[in-house]
Amino acid sequence: MADNKKMVEEITPMDVDFAKWYTDIVRKADLADYSSVRGCMIVRPYGTAIWENIQRLLDGMFKEKGHENVMMPLFIPESLLQKEKDHVEGFAPEVAWVTHGGEELLSERLCVRPTSETLFCEHFKKVIGSYRDLPLLYNQWCSVVRWEKTTRPFLRTAEFWWQEGHTMHETAEEAMRETEQQLEVYARLCEEFLAIPVIKGRKTDKEKFAGAERTYTIEAMMHDGKALQSGTSHYFGDGFARAFEITFQGRDNKPQYPHQTSWGLSTRIIGAIIMTHGDDNGLVLPPAVAPVQAVIVPVAQHKEGVLEKARELRETVSKVCRAKIDESDNSPGWKFAEYEMKGVPLRIEYGPKDIEKGQCVVVTRHNREKRFIPVEELPARIPELLEEVRRGIYDLAAERMKEKTWTAATMDEVKRLAAGPTGFIKTMWCGEEACEDKMKDEAGLSSRCMPFEQETLSDVCPVCGKPAKTMVIWGKAY
Repeated sequence: MADNKKMVEEITPMDVDFAKWYTDIVRKADLADYSSVRGCMIVRPYGTAIWENIQRLLDGMFKEKGHENVMMPLFIPESLLQKEKDHVEGFAPEVAWVTHGGEELLSERLCVRPTSETLFCEHFKKVIGSYRDLPLLYNQWCSVVRWEKTTRPFLRTAEFWWQEGHTMHETAEEAMRETEQQLEVYARLCEEFLAIPVIKGRKTDKEKFAGAERTYTIEAMMHDGKALQSGTSHYFGDGFARAFEITFQGRDNKPQYPHQTSWGLSTRIIGAIIMTHGDDNGLVLPPAVAPVQAVIVPVAQHKEGVLEKARELRETVSKVCRAKIDESDNSPGWKFAEYEMKGVPLRIEYGPKDIEKGQCVVVTRHNREKRFIPVEELPARIPELLEEVRRGIYDLAAERMKEKTWTAATMDEVKRLAAGPTGFIKTMWCGEEACEDKMKDEAGLSSRCMPFEQETLSDVCPVCGKPAKTMVIWGKAY
């Protein structure tokens, strides 16, 4: 393995200032920039390309499950929003309002959508008449606005991009299957394509989505040990249907209320990629979503025939991956550092000596290991090397999660662990919100989820000593 000498000095080391390290990467890898609108970001072409690749993967998985894309309005009338009380109360502090149209005061305020449950319900009421109309499996790709007090690019912004799925079902059982199925889709995206290990589980009632009966989540661990909620799926029961008077003629010819779900994943996942895989040289991108999977750097390109041969090599490589050749007059060393910072999975060095030997030098981004590979073998080797990068960064993240996950049986143990390095703490829990509040107040930890993979760590809740009902993972989160 090559040495790990730092090549991009402009990036603050993560162990010096993790927040600054993150911001440096976002700006210097050309992912995003700040807008003149407080809390909003400009997603630059490189960041947009990553999101488009995520979108392409997710959209394909949704359509495999029978979902269709729709487009809903940006604005929600206040009277419509007020129909679902719990939902309104949950989002009230974050809502942005439109009060004027041109110079005229509107007769009714319009909410800039923070999410679209109410809009979908208004539409569902018009198009659902019989059980034969169900299920309705809708998804939309859009931006939403939540007036956040503290913002950081990708992780928490006033406006962000996401997909939101909204479905209606004949029975509760069918809706629950949908809720669980879509969480599995998110977990597959993260683990198979983004190389991010996640914990799947159910949110506590205190942490569930406003208006939901159940919220399921995937939780990822970042380099610094903090959690990032990376995707959620919600089961609403028939609460929204009752509030909006949505009924259908059942198989027994009697009116019934349909059962509803919603689920979403946002550009926050780009922040997860940065903070899970990045290092002090910059981004480390999962190959599946990297805008450029292999960059060809001509060495001594001023010499006769080098650029021509490098272009031929690009044609060969482009048949098996997203490839780019850098023909700029910057030095090879500058190019090496630039594409390391941008997280390109494979760097292919190609110069006169390589041409003479019929080989090239291939460097994998995550470990900077060099290989000398015959040009004729490249089409077969590149997919293998891309998978090696994916597997390598997944294994590193999984090992980190394992090393930073601890078990506690008493509050004293919880407090001692919470005062040390940040990570996940597993305990039993009685199910009482008062104990959840006390965990926050005394240890500074929030419940991340009640994982599907349960363990029996003890018989009692560490907070109150009453009989335990479930295991919970606690942590500090973004």
